[in-house]
Amino acid sequence: MAAEFAKVSGKVLEELKKIPTPAIANAIEAFEIRPRNVGFCDSRMHPVFADVGPIAGYATTLTVGADLPYKAAKSADRSGYWKHILSVPEPRIAVVRDMDDQPVGAFWGEVNANVHLSLGCIGTVTHGGVRDLEEVEELGFVYFATDVLVSHASIYMIDYGIPVNVCGLVVSPGDLLVCDIHGVINVPMEIAEKIPEMVKKQAEAERIVIDYCSSGSVTVEGLSSAWNRMEEARRALSKNKM
Repeated sequence: MAAEFAKVSGKVLEELKKIPTPAIANAIEAFEIRPRNVGFCDSRMHPVFADVGPIAGYATTLTVGADLPYKAAKSADRSGYWKHILSVPEPRIAVVRDMDDQPVGAFWGEVNANVHLSLGCIGTVTHGGVRDLEEVEELGFVYFATDVLVSHASIYMIDYGIPVNVCGLVVSPGDLLVCDIHGVINVPMEIAEKIPEMVKKQAEAERIVIDYCSSGSVTVEGLSSAWNRMEEARRALSKNKM
């Protein structure tokens, strides 16, 4: 079922998990395939657990809502959504957008975390609410979210398997996401395998300034020279695109 989605090798996925998302963002910029102000969640999205490790995986998508009287809440056969999850390659990251202006009900709690974990999801990126923090953290399911809430209220599913906007990042099913303490970034599949090497080369370029700053004899002229050499090295990387 997962054959329709592109994926990278397990080795590349593990390499991406080891790279801080700011370094991934810098590397993507060098390939000049998208504007610099898109491709990542804004500051509303954050890891909920203090000791969260980086995760990388492929997006499943869902929209939900809760700001309705319980008797008016929409019903949905969740089996279709669960089949959508299984159609995406593992490891999976469940991306959920709460369509209410202000989330009032949490889709995520101990039960849904267990359900999604059993379906190969390692965590969620949700523009909406989460709860049952202690139980879910102990389970090992990772929360990235905008809100922590007490109740599930009248939470209901709206649609799934569609592009969703979570904190400024438009995510489509199968998109490759990397999440860490800084936030969430989409890694374009066509350059994913080139990111680790680009990160390494960019770090070498940055060492020109960092090493000069650590030399103990910094002058404005010397700093300007080091900065210009770093920028020249960066431009060369962008031009060659490896």
